[in-house]
Amino acid sequence: MSAKISAAVIGSISLLFAPYSWAAIKEYHLNINQGMVNVTGKPLQRMTVNGQFIAPTLEFEEGDEAVIHVHNQLKNQDTSLHWHGLLLPGLMDGVPGFNGFKGIQPNGSFEYRFKVRQNGTYWYHAHSKGQEQDGLYGALVIYPKGKKPVAAHEQAERDYVVMLSDFHNTTSDQIMKNLKKSAEYYQNQRETVADVVEQVQRDGVKATWQDRSMWNRMRMLKTDLSDVTGYTFLVNGKTPEQNWTGLFKPNEKVRLRFINASAMSFFDVRIPNLKMTVVSADGQPVQPIAVDEFRIGAAETYDVMVEPQGNHYQIEAESIDRSGFAIGTLHNQQQPQTHGIHMPTPRPRSLLTMQDMGHGTVSAEHGNMQHAQMGQSEIDHSKMNHAAMNHSPMNHAQHQQMDHSAHAAATKTASDQQPVYGWANASTPTGHKALQYSDLKALTPQPDSRAAESELVIRLGGTMERYLWTINGKKFSDAEPLQVNYGERIRLKFINDSMMAHPMHLHGMFMQLENGQSAVDMPNKHTIVVPPGQTVTAMLTADELGEWAIHCHLLYHMSAGMMNKLIVANVADHSTAPQPAPSAPANKGEHHAHH
Repeated sequence: MSAKISAAVIGSISLLFAPYSWAAIKEYHLNINQGMVNVTGKPLQRMTVNGQFIAPTLEFEEGDEAVIHVHNQLKNQDTSLHWHGLLLPGLMDGVPGFNGFKGIQPNGSFEYRFKVRQNGTYWYHAHSKGQEQDGLYGALVIYPKGKKPVAAHEQAERDYVVMLSDFHNTTSDQIMKNLKKSAEYYQNQRETVADVVEQVQRDGVKATWQDRSMWNRMRMLKTDLSDVTGYTFLVNGKTPEQNWTGLFKPNEKVRLRFINASAMSFFDVRIPNLKMTVVSADGQPVQPIAVDEFRIGAAETYDVMVEPQGNHYQIEAESIDRSGFAIGTLHNQQQPQTHGIHMPTPRPRSLLTMQDMGHGTVSAEHGNMQHAQMGQSEIDHSKMNHAAMNHSPMNHAQHQQMDHSAHAAATKTASDQQPVYGWANASTPTGHKALQYSDLKALTPQPDSRAAESELVIRLGGTMERYLWTINGKKFSDAEPLQVNYGERIRLKFINDSMMAHPMHLHGMFMQLENGQSAVDMPNKHTIVVPPGQTVTAMLTADELGEWAIHCHLLYHMSAGMMNKLIVANVADHSTAPQPAPSAPANKGEHHAHH
């Protein structure tokens, strides 16, 4: 090569990488290993990062060049790390089998290097086997450039991560084996004879018999809100007794970054006597919404602002199967900390209904349903008659509002312990505001509000007898990848044919949730909860070339098959090689982010 050509090539390369040379380099070394962890009073071997359980919080500023050296010190397992919600090149996304990434072998290392193109609250976790459940997860916080708040209402004197997670005494491998033996292995909240008697008194013998027969034929339980029970719920790796505590001074504004890093758990979150203002969802700023509580699905994040006036507040995140709480406290640093935690009374557990399967209304109306029209093969969970089901689009918020208005039972006191009905019924007290998906409105207008050019149907189903979970009728190992054209505007239509809610996560890009807001105001989400028996839609601008995972973020659902590959390729040559990006959408600008 001539000196002149060499100089030209070198000059081109230096220009290509010039933005990186101007950015601040933020470097981390993460050593993944196993160590003894004592969470529940019994030392157990679990995953550690730099000797810690849980993994350390990583902090960046928007515009930084992130350089993260991951060292696999495990003796006999590959590992990986996925940066959940970040916009980055496919190879850096960290999913083995995607974009040429093969995972990190024992005694091997991998250097993740990418430009930080967003700000907000995110997290990172393993994408290898069940390592996420076993402790390989941590928070990832990206501050705006110069740590200047995105908007005036986000100015805070204190800033805390509140990471919720579920810890099990059984290893992830053994949990999966148990579920494969029987999908009902962990169902310890089955209904009793007393529940049947109560239903007879309420609905009559005939309606009760028809209802119970239908559930038996579906091989499902009304109490099947969670596949796995026996969890201890943690805040920032601490049990309720260990009591994670954030300090404040009265009248300070405090930002709480809630991250649901659970393998399998949904939580209803509240701070009694303290109003919360939601300012961000999945790392993306939203117009402020004052709430008393919110439900957070696995892998979702919400930032809230609080202004504590008193001395002591308890953060209470109750699992939706009502099997326990993650608890932490906010405490006035000017006062001695004499308060211990108190375990709240559980709210009533909710029973699933035929409405949760898209089969009309709930409870007493079960007796009026046309069960005779449904043969056994149609009702079997693995062979559901989808055509007969009501799949009219309904977002999470509408579903919640419908259940709340339909059931006065939601206002019963917890001490009654009478069940309530419908997956979305959180038993929110009368007069309290629970966040709805329809409340979420992007802080700044969406730059792409085009109508959809095409629709991608993503049908969620499963076979409980063999504990298989599927997208469009196929588990991941049997499925053809989904493919879309680069730059295309697509409607993603999530149709949930199952009795369980699925937090559906898309790597590499943000979706705009169709939640009743106008196209320019729809919120960005990287994880969307699709309630049982419902259809939820989202818009997507396919502006990141590569192979992107799309999957249920309930770990054992993903592991059992509810995952696929979404390929974004050039129209002309179907290449997934990097190309110049189109004009930056809002989630990549100075004040925005991804899933």
